[in-house]
This record gives sequence, C-alpha cells and structure tokens, in this order.
Amino acid sequence: MEKEVRDSIIKLVENSRDAIVSSIDEAGYPNAKAMFRVKNEGLETFWFSTNTSSIRVSHWTKNSKASIYFLDSEGFHGLMLTGEMEICSDAETKLAFWKPGDEKYYSKGPTDPDYSILKFTAVKGNYYHGLRKYLFKIDEVKE
Repeated sequence: MEKEVRDSIIKLVENSRDAIVSSIDEAGYPNAKAMFRVKNEGLETFWFSTNTSSIRVSHWTKNSKASIYFLDSEGFHGLMLTGEMEICSDAETKLAFWKPGDEKYYSKGPTDPDYSILKFTAVKGNYYHGLRKYLFKIDEVKE
C-alpha cells in the first residue's frame, strides 16, 4: 500500500472519536452502534468500553465476528475494518482502561461487573476516498 494512502487511513482513525461498531445477532443480521474509541494500536487492535449487559456483548459472546467503521463525511473518507471482537472482563484489563469520569456509566468503579472492555482485532480493511477504493489485509499495512 502506498505510504500516502496508509497515512490518510491512520489520520482518519486518529481524528475519529467514534466508530460505528457492528455485531451479528442470533438471526444472522448485522447490528450497528456508535461507540467511543478508547485506544488503538495502529490499524490492528482497537479498544472500546461497554456495559457487560449490552446487546452487543451478548452477540459477541455467541459470534465474535465484528466490523468497525470510521467516517469523515466532509472529506469523503471511510474505513471499514472486519475482524474479531473479544470481551475482556478481567480486573487487570478493566483497571488499565479505567479513567476518571467512567463512574458516571459504571457506578461501582473498575470492578463493576457491568463494565467490560472490548478488544477488536482487525483482519482486513476497505478504505474509501473520493471515488477510489483500497482493499487490504491488515498484515499489508503494519509498520
């Protein structure tokens, strides 16, 4: 992949607070929801926080396939990454991502059983810019 295209993809992700995150329900239909991007490691690994009791967590417990989508509608950029979602409920991971203000959503703090961290690992991507489309495997864009 051209360096200029890779840099545009990274810039889109870094400038996006939110991502549209999709799961597959029991009937095989996609379900999408906007979520805050807590952290990412390049284009391979993305972290989100959510309620353990959420519908998405129940979906990923049964089917780990997922996609995330970043959008810059003004610049006509879009990035879809597909991969697997892991639900992390261990104390170490939860504490590592806990930040002041999270108690607004998880009243019992980082040990709240309704607080989980989601770890998305991308396998492939589809980047749109202007009228061009770039399909790639994550291994092709690693630094």
